[in-house]
Amino acid sequence: MMGTSCLLCAPARLRRAWCVASMALALVLVLAGCGGSAAPSAGQSAGPNRLSVLTWSGYELPEFWEPFAQQYPNVKPQFTFFAEDAEAFAKLQGGFQTDVVHPCNPWWNLYVAEGMVQPIDTSRLTHWDELDPQLAALGRFDGQQYFVPWDWGYESILVRTDKVQQPPQSWADLANPAYAGHLALWDSGESNHIIAALALGFDPWKTTPEQEAQIKQWLIAIKPNLLTYWVDFTELAQLMAAGDVWVAANAWPDTYRSLLKEGVPVAYLEPKEGRLSFVCGLGISSKAQNLDLVYAYLNAITAPQSMANFANEYGYGVANRKALPLIDPEIVALFELDDPTALQRSVFYQPLTAQQRQRITTMWNEVKAAR
Repeated sequence: MMGTSCLLCAPARLRRAWCVASMALALVLVLAGCGGSAAPSAGQSAGPNRLSVLTWSGYELPEFWEPFAQQYPNVKPQFTFFAEDAEAFAKLQGGFQTDVVHPCNPWWNLYVAEGMVQPIDTSRLTHWDELDPQLAALGRFDGQQYFVPWDWGYESILVRTDKVQQPPQSWADLANPAYAGHLALWDSGESNHIIAALALGFDPWKTTPEQEAQIKQWLIAIKPNLLTYWVDFTELAQLMAAGDVWVAANAWPDTYRSLLKEGVPVAYLEPKEGRLSFVCGLGISSKAQNLDLVYAYLNAITAPQSMANFANEYGYGVANRKALPLIDPEIVALFELDDPTALQRSVFYQPLTAQQRQRITTMWNEVKAAR
């Protein structure tokens, strides 16, 4: 199993929405149909005072980039959301244009290899020296910095403690028939490949064709337990609060935090194989047009108070070490944000090759289609 030192050894990630820029796209089509000049793809910066950001739902809250609003009061960032990393990558592959993109670490190498992001001039980053150097190193390729680490977190098993008499001790326990009709899995082929591999005792990043066949069969075999595949953390929180879902796999800290606020009896477990963990960060699109605005946004969002506001809202860890004293001590304790061994005990997401991702995507589509 990968994990104890993967944060340091990962070559030079959750998580979280269903919203897309359909309204913006509709506007583009209307303008094109009216005979105007060619309109940019949805999300594209179209002028000197425009900034577009492709990110996770919930990451657009103004308190996460308040210094930018103070510096540029007449510029409101345009946010477009994606539900998982595969969607964000596919958007940019398909010609979607944005200034800033916010993927997670196992995908960063593909963005660089495809020329989708440009090197970052760290001399223009006000808070660069405050960022965790181990996290920053993950965004460096061929001696150049391509991603600025921002948030880190877990995927784990979330349970309704009033509904489950025997909580899972392992990822393999998701197959327990006691959970029949009350299990929710994240609709992510990559994540389900990983947890199934761990359940079967395989290295998720070095699976053989025979092992991948076993992973597929295991995911099909647990479908009698399945109520739904969840997509957005708010959707999962609602299902658990209603008592429909008793056990949720690959749940993020924000779902746990939300349910605790509502007084729902839940526990965020640490399976014997380890929680999954990831780092997400900000990259500059190779087609970005407004670099002054881009760097102002990066400086705003990486400021200690901005990162502390994010941690206080969702319970994630953050890359700026000066943010820790500004985070609610209860959240720090709840998610062990001050424990340097917490990530080392986890199973840290590793990059996959394009071929591996294609096989996983095919497998996941077949699993969901199976009856």
